[in-house]
Formats: sequence, C-alpha cells, structure tokens
Amino acid sequence: MIFYAWGEPIYILVMLFSCIVDYINAILIDKYRGTLKSKLALICSISINLSVLAFFKYTDFAISIFNDVFYTNFDLLNIALPIGISFYTFQTMSYTIDVYRNEAPIQKNIISLGAFVTLFPQLVAGPIVRYSDIASQLNQRVHSIDKVYDGIYRFILGLSKKVILANNLGIIWTNIKFLPSNSISTFTAWLGIICFTLQIYFDFSGYSDMAIGLGKVFGFNFLENFNYPYISKSITEFWRRWHISLGIWFRDYVYIPLGGNRCSKSRWFFNIFVVWFLTGLWHGASFNFIIWGLYFGLILILEKLFLLNLLNKIPKFVNHIYVMFLVIISFVIFDITNIMDMFNYFKSMFSFNNILIDKTFYYYLVPNIFLLVFAIMASTPFIKNQLNKFKLLRFITLISGLILSTAFLIDSSFNPFLYFRF
Repeated sequence: MIFYAWGEPIYILVMLFSCIVDYINAILIDKYRGTLKSKLALICSISINLSVLAFFKYTDFAISIFNDVFYTNFDLLNIALPIGISFYTFQTMSYTIDVYRNEAPIQKNIISLGAFVTLFPQLVAGPIVRYSDIASQLNQRVHSIDKVYDGIYRFILGLSKKVILANNLGIIWTNIKFLPSNSISTFTAWLGIICFTLQIYFDFSGYSDMAIGLGKVFGFNFLENFNYPYISKSITEFWRRWHISLGIWFRDYVYIPLGGNRCSKSRWFFNIFVVWFLTGLWHGASFNFIIWGLYFGLILILEKLFLLNLLNKIPKFVNHIYVMFLVIISFVIFDITNIMDMFNYFKSMFSFNNILIDKTFYYYLVPNIFLLVFAIMASTPFIKNQLNKFKLLRFITLISGLILSTAFLIDSSFNPFLYFRF
C-alpha cells in the first residue's frame, strides 16, 4: 500500500473498498452456496466493481457522447484515473466468480486476500493474476537462491526491454507521430508505426517480465503474459501469445458464459464481437479503442470461417507478413485517438500524399538502424535461445542491462508508461 500511495495516496481507499466488498460477498457466496442469496452476492460483487471502474474510467466518455448526441454542454468531471484500476478490478472479480463456481477456496483471512489484491509486483501494470492461480501460494511458497537469481535476471531483462528498447523506440514514434501527416513520406510513416509496434511490445512485456521476476523473488509463480506474439502465423495465434492473462480472463468470464462457440453461428459471432468490444473498451475510454477491438473481432471471425484454412496452405513467411501487416495497422488505430488524424496517417502510409521517401526517413533510420535490427531480433526467441545456451553471456547481459538501464533512467526524461491509463 505504501508503494501504491507513492503514486496516489487517496486512491488507496478505492482499492481497499474493492477488496472489502469482494471479501464480504465471497463469504456470503460460500455461506449461502446453492441458494438465491449466493447468486445475489455474486451479482452485488460484480455490479459494485464494474460501477467503480465505470465511474472513474468512463464517466467523462459518457458525458462527451451525451453532449455530442443531444447538443448539450455538460462539464466533464476530469476525474483522475486510479493507477491500475482495470487490473485490480478484474483480479478481485475473478476471486468472487471463482469462489461462486467452486473453483477457488474461500479466503477468510482478509490480510491474505488483501495481499492478493495489493501484490505490488503486478499491481499497476499486470499481468492480471487470478486468485485461483495463486491461492495456495498466499500462505505457502517455495524460496530458494536459484529462484531469487532467476527473478532478478527476469526483472533486469524486463527493465532493459522497457528502458533501453521501448523508450528509445518511443522517441522515434513520438517525433514522427506529431509531424504533419500530409507532409511525411510513406517510408517515414511506416518507420514510425513499426517503431511503435516494437515499443508497445517491449514496454508491456517488459513490465510483465519485471512483475514475474519480482514475484519469483518473493516466492510467487505468476503465469506468463507474452510468448513472442510477433512470430505468430495467424491473428488467432497472435492473441494466444499477446497479453495472455487478459485473453484468458475474457475467455473464462465473458466468452464461455455467453455460450462460446457451442451455439448457433450467429450467436457465436455475437459472442466474439461482445468480447472484442469489451476488450477494446477495457483499454480506454475512446472510440479508437472500440474500433481497435472490433477490428480484431472481425479478423478472428474471418479466420474461423475460412482464412485459417487458407493460411495453412501457404508458405509460413507469407503468414508472418499477413500477421504483422494487420498488427501494424491495428496499432495505428490503437495509438492515434483522433479519428481524422488516424485516417490522415493511413493516407501517408499508403502513398496518398504522393511522397514515397524523404529526408526525415533517413534522419530517423540511419542513427537508429542497430536499435531497430536488435529490437526485431529480440522480439523473436533468437536472443533468448542464445542467452540460455551460453551462461557467461547471460551473466554479462544481466550486468550490462542493469548498468545501461540505470544510465538511461538517470540521463533521460522520456520514460512513458503506456499502460498507465489502463
């Protein structure tokens, strides 16, 4: 809680409120199991959690939509978003739902439940840790020197991904994104969004690595959250490898309860679109996130209908090109919140400005060519495999990563937290 208060002291109360609500409702679910009261306690838990999340995250979004539709002029509340509220809300809801389903034991010790909710390695940026995954670890964990070493190594690896790779790639993207889109060349536009595609991967997977590493130091085993998504051969595979904990959460708590794929085809498509609408909305209170979610929902439906069969018949390198093209397009939608700016950027990417290449492209490419090549290699298992083969190289990488990350943190003021708004 001290760690959380360092960022926002007052919002500790919101997190503790969420914890107490789910603690009480889980006890009621267990006490009245099999009765209407048990179901009402579950509904109460979910309703309160979603109401708190909606109030802080979506109130201003709803007001702005209302103003646009009905030509009113209500003032926005400009509420500051509690750090990590999307992550810990989903975690606490997973507890009461798992208790209701009898998939997790009731936790009568509120300190142990509080430890689950406020576990600081993954509190502010995930991964989303489900209660059923670590229930047994809250009171009994295995500690060892090897586990601490692995945890420190994983933490420094994540720190290096974030500080050395993501931040420096982010500088290139930020500079290109804010250039007038009607004046940049096609090559420059592609260079910028490729940098962001790499940045967001190293940023979020870096935070996940740091969380998993810190968890190991304290004896916890968190599930993996990324598994080299950019080597995927389909978008279906991509979403099995990207933000794994969020995908599992929506699958288990939304998609399957809606009926999954064990229903009519029209209902199945509806279920997919609901999940991806909510996935987009979870990422932010903005229409571009909703479009981003539905974009992937549509592609996944097309893959299930016929594209997967087609992809299985063509060379693998073509599959990779297909995946990366669609993913890169998706990140334009994801990061440019203004719809008109988004379309203008697409126009630059596809040569509607009639400028194929310009000096700006060389200005950003030439001094950063080694960064880009290394980042592309690091987004595949190649470098990890080499580090696992040569223990000395792994140790040198550990020390070098720590020194370089520290130097960058001290020297640079550019340290964006991409998942801060989630």
